[in-house]
Amino acid sequence: MHLTKEQREQFDREGYLFFPGQFTPEETRTLTAAVPALYARREAFNVREKGSDAVRTNFAAHMVSEPFARLARHPRMVQPVMELFDEEVYMHQFKINGKMAFEGDVWQWHQDYGTWLNDDQMPTERAMNVAIFLDDVNEYNGPLMFIPGSHKKGVVDAKHDLTTTSYPLWTVDNALIAQLVERAGGKNGGIVSPKGPAGSMILFHSCLVHASTSNLSPWNRVSVYLSLCAISNHIRRFKRPEYIAHRDFAPIEMLPDDCLLKDYPVDLPWKTGMPASALATSSEPFADMKRAA
Repeated sequence: MHLTKEQREQFDREGYLFFPGQFTPEETRTLTAAVPALYARREAFNVREKGSDAVRTNFAAHMVSEPFARLARHPRMVQPVMELFDEEVYMHQFKINGKMAFEGDVWQWHQDYGTWLNDDQMPTERAMNVAIFLDDVNEYNGPLMFIPGSHKKGVVDAKHDLTTTSYPLWTVDNALIAQLVERAGGKNGGIVSPKGPAGSMILFHSCLVHASTSNLSPWNRVSVYLSLCAISNHIRRFKRPEYIAHRDFAPIEMLPDDCLLKDYPVDLPWKTGMPASALATSSEPFADMKRAA
């Protein structure tokens, strides 16, 4: 999948691209069918909602599940990012966010790069998310909200919210959000919310400010996020466990376009359980660790 000149210009201007129905129903069903078994596992890589057994985020499914290991190498998700960076990419993070019916909690306003910078010491914003809907997304089941063009502000001030939800974020305060929304058009486009059928895909800049409301509807809104980082921009600190922020900086080797429909062989190093090393952390910068070794 190659981006057009117009798509590159739109991404530069607005900070995101939306591709409704990018994956077929058959391809999407292959992924959806694998989610319940992942969510049922009682392992650290499943973060659950506060006061609920509903999964908020599943990490590192590409290390455990064949369908998601193939998705992690899918050219429709990887190629556009490589083109925008003009560089090979590695998997910084892989997550399946489960905004479940009636139980899916809010994701506060934030920039992803804010977390990657503060927690992982990622040098620059040469990383981004590619998301695919595993369920239909409508205005009722907690869709993503973007502030178009907010990526142009670079890294904005944020505070580390450790209490609002079960997953900590570096969040942006309300006053700054109001300013960014007004700057982007106020009530006339200052907030946008891509909605569409299962299989739709979003590509968005790591500095694009975004959020989502709770899901009070009877419909799940499960989405997969590949956080892809330019090889030269790999993280410098292992403060977070490896199942959240990966430490293998090898470039992704893409599979053929039909990889969700055919059984191409893939490695599943954590299929029977995570190694102890996946839980280890360090406050030392990666370069210092390397010298010490």
